[in-house]
Amino acid sequence: MQELAGATYVPAAGGLPARLPISSFGLSGAWLTFLQYAAVALAFRLILFGNPVVHVDEQFYLLVADRWNHGALPFVDIWDRKPIGLFLLYRMFLLVPGDPVRIYQLFGIASTAATALVVQRLAREISRPSSAWLAGAVYIFAMPAFSCAFGQAPVFYNLLMALAAMLLVEAWKRPEAPHLVMRGMAIMLLVGLALQIKYSVLFEGIAFGLMLLARGWADVWSWRRLALAGLAWALAALAPTALAYGWFAAIGHGPEFLQANFISILQRLPDGNASWPRLATQLIALTPFWLAVLVAPRFMAMPRPHHPVVPAVLRTWAVAAVIGYLVFGTWYDHYVAPMLTPLAVLSAPVLARPVPAERWFGRFLLVASAVGGLAVMGIQLKNRGTADQFEAMTQLIRSEMHGGCFYQFDGEPGLYRSVDACIPTRYAFSIHLNTWTEAPAIGVDSGREVARIMISRPDVVLVGEWTEVYMPNHITRAVVADFLAHDYERYSEFVLGTHHFGLYRLKHTG
Repeated sequence: MQELAGATYVPAAGGLPARLPISSFGLSGAWLTFLQYAAVALAFRLILFGNPVVHVDEQFYLLVADRWNHGALPFVDIWDRKPIGLFLLYRMFLLVPGDPVRIYQLFGIASTAATALVVQRLAREISRPSSAWLAGAVYIFAMPAFSCAFGQAPVFYNLLMALAAMLLVEAWKRPEAPHLVMRGMAIMLLVGLALQIKYSVLFEGIAFGLMLLARGWADVWSWRRLALAGLAWALAALAPTALAYGWFAAIGHGPEFLQANFISILQRLPDGNASWPRLATQLIALTPFWLAVLVAPRFMAMPRPHHPVVPAVLRTWAVAAVIGYLVFGTWYDHYVAPMLTPLAVLSAPVLARPVPAERWFGRFLLVASAVGGLAVMGIQLKNRGTADQFEAMTQLIRSEMHGGCFYQFDGEPGLYRSVDACIPTRYAFSIHLNTWTEAPAIGVDSGREVARIMISRPDVVLVGEWTEVYMPNHITRAVVADFLAHDYERYSEFVLGTHHFGLYRLKHTG
């Protein structure tokens, strides 16, 4: 017997030790690995830690949670199409005393480290322990490379999906296990919770459900048993969403929930030609993973997995994640993140190779992930600005607030939270009113909504003053420009990162 990293192994053919079930690993070993990953993740992200303008999405999630704490109801008083579970998660972060930005970022780091731990556990099924540990590190390095350093939705739901995958692997390794129905319920409930963080995990969830049914089929279940189990698993996956809808319906806001969560995404206009360069960029950025997963096995002998069915389960998961990325057609960088979990696991066999001549695939993946992560974080810091700049801009806005509202037609959602003034619209995420792709999807006429905002005479209006505006809504921009010309005066400008902003205050009358 050989003791490795807190787990007991026995020799097996093909150079890999035979692994005991995942549940047999000691908690002390798991905690030690988690702490290692957490330390690596924190150290790797220090360049951005504490910065309130890391990403507009994270700023907005924190803003919604903060306003919800003060009585504003998501989808009703402050609008977005993300599931309520994501905002509930951020609201829970606010229960922890301290700087809310650092708090949510620490929770994001903890979630990333926990996901890396599950990646390592899964990778042990197809690789050596040292390679599996590096697979977790690859995940930690790669997430910031796709703008998921701290609080993007995949940072949290990747953990749930990885846990579901781990349970699924265990289910497939146990033919005719008597508890498959209950194991499937646990798997699909995890999928359901992930759906309430972001609905895009639907495709992975469908794949997991089909693999559970395939397990039942392999166990020679009757058609009736398959149908009943499939129905139970589907209901488990849908239960969190049904519960969320039921609560909103019970308080009289069911239509608002349905419009924001399901109808709006179907009404959003495509990004057109702007999306294709993003797709090409992301696919090229994933080249180290493609080489490790698709090319390397053609040139080197891969270690035999501990159970022959495990690679097929992992590959099916990866394909489902790729489909989930491709199907929506917008292809933003953070949409890549769900693919990173299965790809990191599948890349494990090329990491820490015992033969020197075979190590370049793994080294290339590790270095590229680390360099890519650091480079993107550096670009974010340059483009979005620093905490000091953000605070200076906050004070500049506050100086002209006289008990009224602050409206940012362009800008960082975090300013609404830092200025702490009333928001004159339920559409606080600026792209919902200033881009044409969102115009038909928000449930109201965007031009009329912006006119209503400006008629309410906010104390300060913030507008962007850069020449290349992303997919502009020319109607709402014309409305704002007209009101600014007649009722406002430009009192300052500010540069936050690489973005120039103009600040306007109401003209003094009398």
